[in-house]
Amino acid sequence: MMPEVLRRSRAIALLAAIGIASALTADTLAMGAKSMRVLAPVQHHLAGAEAAIVSVLKNIAGDRIASAQSELDRLLASNPNFRLAQLVKGDLLMARTRPLETMGNMPGAPEDRVRDLRDEARVRLLRLQTETPRDRLPRYLLKLAPEQKYAIVVDTARSSLYLFENHDGTPQYVADYYITIGKNGTGKAREGDKRTPLGVYRVTASLPSNKLGALYGSGAFPISYPNEWDQRNGREGHGIWLHGTPRDTYSRPPRASDGCVVLTNEDLDNIARTLQIGVTPVIISGGVDWVGAEDLSSLRAGLESSVERWRRDWESNSPDNYLSHYAASFSSDATGLAEWAAQKRSVALGKTWIKVKLDGVSMFLYPGKEPLAVVNFTQDYQSNNLSNVMRKRQYWIRDGERWKIAFEGSA
Repeated sequence: MMPEVLRRSRAIALLAAIGIASALTADTLAMGAKSMRVLAPVQHHLAGAEAAIVSVLKNIAGDRIASAQSELDRLLASNPNFRLAQLVKGDLLMARTRPLETMGNMPGAPEDRVRDLRDEARVRLLRLQTETPRDRLPRYLLKLAPEQKYAIVVDTARSSLYLFENHDGTPQYVADYYITIGKNGTGKAREGDKRTPLGVYRVTASLPSNKLGALYGSGAFPISYPNEWDQRNGREGHGIWLHGTPRDTYSRPPRASDGCVVLTNEDLDNIARTLQIGVTPVIISGGVDWVGAEDLSSLRAGLESSVERWRRDWESNSPDNYLSHYAASFSSDATGLAEWAAQKRSVALGKTWIKVKLDGVSMFLYPGKEPLAVVNFTQDYQSNNLSNVMRKRQYWIRDGERWKIAFEGSA
């Protein structure tokens, strides 16, 4: 039987090799694997193979090597293409004979492939160590419309996709999933830059696997990149999807796509049941900003008040009051503020009364430092000589102490 000290030292070496050491102090390492609190339980809704690999890593951290090996065998029996699990198993076997200097430390191993798997191990461990706040929400989800049953928030920095359910307009956490993003990170600006866009989007279609190549796994859900704000800022490209993983592997490294958000087929199938075409919002952020319920309510109330004042001033048929809600940088398609104002003043001359009702309102803050919000609603417009109902989208920016409209168009 292997001496206890030697077993522990090799377990610690393995932990260091698979990326845990970066999160530990030298003193913690010296105390032994059983003292490592970095893998203390946190609140994640994990299932399937992801739950299994997490359990394996926790067993390694607790120096339960035999349990880790048994779990790996079961995991690989059901998911033989889970390459990270294959590498961890190989390292466990090698650790019996010699300490490991790094993950995948074996002669002839392809360095690029092993480097990708090291990155995946590091990111999965980071996800495990980062608790999903139960008393806070992403600040972006100001208000969900009644028909929006779910919302998705992607944290590219944590390689995580969060799923929220709409409970009477308030989002409630359901689950989170490991994801892959673009090879060159985020900030998509042009076709072929292999970057993932940051912004507020929506699911626009469902593409079944039998209509796609093997790269996309069990299916794909295109999103609305480039949106109006992307186009206004000169961002180009197309074909940004949520999609699955090739059948010959369980998961992909954290940065491996051409700009899409990629999930395991198992996870894509799970969220596919919640996605509503043309309805489900997908917010992609470089790092989620979590806020308390009171802060979220305050942010929502401020924007709601601005939208309501705009609606009332439109009903008042006072062009000056109405136009005061539009930013100097406003545009609507190819129309700037001057043309917009002239057209609205001309229309107002023929009105004796106006009624405007807004239904199905949703509000989302844009990720990033720029104070920007997207507001969607169904607009029921009635007047003495015109009536129409249309779906509308507005982008509001902060202008001093006020929210003002920077873009307006049909949704």
